[in-house]
Amino acid sequence: MSNANETTSVSIVIPVYNEQSCIESTLRELAGVMRRQNRLFEILCVDDGSTDSSGDIIQRLKQQDLPELRLLRLTPNSGQSAAFGAGFRHAVHPIIVTMDADGQNDPNDIPFLLEGLADADVCCGYRHKRQDTASKRIASRIGNRVRNALLGSDIIDTGCSLKVFRAEQVRHLAMLEGMHRFLPNLCAMQGARILQRPVNHRPRTSGTSKYTNFGRLLKTVPDLMAVRWMKHRMRQFRAKEIA
Repeated sequence: MSNANETTSVSIVIPVYNEQSCIESTLRELAGVMRRQNRLFEILCVDDGSTDSSGDIIQRLKQQDLPELRLLRLTPNSGQSAAFGAGFRHAVHPIIVTMDADGQNDPNDIPFLLEGLADADVCCGYRHKRQDTASKRIASRIGNRVRNALLGSDIIDTGCSLKVFRAEQVRHLAMLEGMHRFLPNLCAMQGARILQRPVNHRPRTSGTSKYTNFGRLLKTVPDLMAVRWMKHRMRQFRAKEIA
């Protein structure tokens, strides 16, 4: 780790569920990128009840040569929102980065997103050349348009996990099931300044996706309506003590 100013230090939160085939390469690449930055950092892996050897691999890497690793284990499997929420609460640094464990997010984009915090509280990556099937790209495009129309927002790619937050924006969020898809919207409701920047996206080289278009749709629609209700009920205000 570097001796950089601790106000720029970073916690990288990664949900992990049955990713034994790619977790080692993902973590080694990520650690290599972060070690080249003038920042303190930790990599906080949240094992969401994996039934394979993902957790064992992470522990081995920490003992071998990746001391920056930390491992949380959720019991039972509780979903990506719960995993992110646990990571947010256990992260020790004032900046939080979120990313996936499957290797499709490019950690070399993290410094670019971190620079965005100079003018924002949240910097969201969006996949400008998405390496997924045509059906996934079309479903995502439709989903983003519907979500933005109903929420009155302009988030380009809410499904991209590569995002950077000031920790106070997310540390105390109630991460109900499905809320990870609406993190920028939830932060905006609290008055956060949102910035979006293009990031690289890579094809999955091992393992399998945990989601289908139809399965995602079934989960997202009621979540979207709940967030829409929350937005209409939310009030932004400032309180100033005068006596």
